Amino acid sequence: MPSDAVLYQAAALCLTYPDDDFRARLPLLREAAPQLREFTDHAALTPAAELAAHYVQVFDSGNRHNLHLSRWYDGDTRRRGMPPARFKDLYRAHGLEFTDEELPDFLPAVLEFTSRTGNLDLLAEHRAALARLRSHLSDFGTPYASVLDAVCATLPTGG
Repeated sequence: MPSDAVLYQAAALCLTYPDDDFRARLPLLREAAPQLREFTDHAALTPAAELAAHYVQVFDSGNRHNLHLSRWYDGDTRRRGMPPARFKDLYRAHGLEFTDEELPDFLPAVLEFTSRTGNLDLLAEHRAALARLRSHLSDFGTPYASVLDAVCATLPTGG
């Protein structure tokens, strides 16, 4: 398991919809992953309804901040169905079953997979998409950019 496993798990939680369970975990997230303190501090100080509305504003599927990694390459074309199947195959090969609650290329799912298995392949393969997403989030001025900053800082360079 990579030394950044806790960071990946915490980042996965930070990039999901901020429901009551997320808010209850904030103190643990802040302590376990100091790299995410900019975001966790912001989330702790922001009223729940405002944080939820901001999440929807930032990650609505019609904007430039999509958390589905294959959309950064394939858009909404017919080819989009193939890469998510590859994600599922990789999850299965590592003994994990995907629940289909979300598409398998959803960044929080990829981060959780990486946290549980130590396999950096999906994150490394999508490094360019993560960098683009990070840049878009930064330009948008959202604290979610700091979550991507922390994840991208762990990825090997080159390749």
